[in-house]
Amino acid sequence: MIGGTRNWDYRYTWLRDAAFTVYAFLRIGFTAEAAGFVNWIQNCADLGPHAGKRLPVVFTIHGDSHLPEATLDHWEGYRQSKPVRIGNEAVEQYQNDIYGEVLDSLYLYNKYVSPIDYDFWVRIRTRLDWICKNWQSPDAGIWEMRNRQEHFVYSKVMNWVALDRGVRLADKRAFPANRERWIEERDRIYEEVMTRGWNGQRHAFTQHYGSEDLDASLLIMPLVFFLAPTDRRMLGTLRAILESPKRGGLVSDGLVYRYPPRERVDGLPGEEGTFNICSFWLVEALTRAGQAEPAMLDQARLLFEHMLGYANHLGLYAEQTSNQGEALGNFPQAFTHLALISAAFNLDRMLGSRKA
Repeated sequence: MIGGTRNWDYRYTWLRDAAFTVYAFLRIGFTAEAAGFVNWIQNCADLGPHAGKRLPVVFTIHGDSHLPEATLDHWEGYRQSKPVRIGNEAVEQYQNDIYGEVLDSLYLYNKYVSPIDYDFWVRIRTRLDWICKNWQSPDAGIWEMRNRQEHFVYSKVMNWVALDRGVRLADKRAFPANRERWIEERDRIYEEVMTRGWNGQRHAFTQHYGSEDLDASLLIMPLVFFLAPTDRRMLGTLRAILESPKRGGLVSDGLVYRYPPRERVDGLPGEEGTFNICSFWLVEALTRAGQAEPAMLDQARLLFEHMLGYANHLGLYAEQTSNQGEALGNFPQAFTHLALISAAFNLDRMLGSRKA
């Protein structure tokens, strides 16, 4: 919030965001721009693990991942928001989901833009073997928790995505690959998420194994084809998220919190607003669920139109929206606009097919 301590230096490229950018460019036909981002990923984010190390999650535009975090106590910050930080400690975190986003974008790039060459494939293959050994580890998750590591369900799902897209890419191109191992580990992840990630009492997938808390990142499950959008468990998760925070949900006036807005979840003081990317993920999840439940498609349209009202005069969004409707956090945030593009594309397609 404005005047609070949740201030981070965002002047970098997150590998996760870069991968989603490729997807968004492909959706609107910007293949040359998608190729440029894949070229950046290939040159700056070496997928081949060096001595078994994880891949950094944050880079400068030049591919540097040395970003020590420091505070500038002599600066007051915007509207007395302290501390002012430079650098980002997230670069030191283990965020195991990034491989799924990257492999999904590379699979789509190979399918719609240009074939991936063999040398790049060798690096991808090496990383997929690394994932098979490391997906069982807890991590800091997509929301970069600074107080702990957990077995976050979103991270497990994206590891499933990485192995699934690796298998598909190998099959499509007849690349040499450790298919049997990748498929075995992919299926192990799936079974584990469905047993340990599912909370039978809440009738929903929760933030991490053993948690009672919801997490809006799990709205992406049908978007990456982990679950059918009409699967009973996905519909249960959707309905749980749609409840107000007072009732254990994440939606307030049509806007979505990324997780319950309580201090104990992330260990940080102060409040935060709703997360705009999560609001657009909800629109798309409802859109896809509308195949079986038409009322959800109508709800998706209304929520999308509601969200459009929170853009500024240029149609741009910040990372968050406050309870008073103010733009908070990183502005303009690419992550939010990528989700907007995907939600708009799929909502338009679904509404068009219904009219037909």
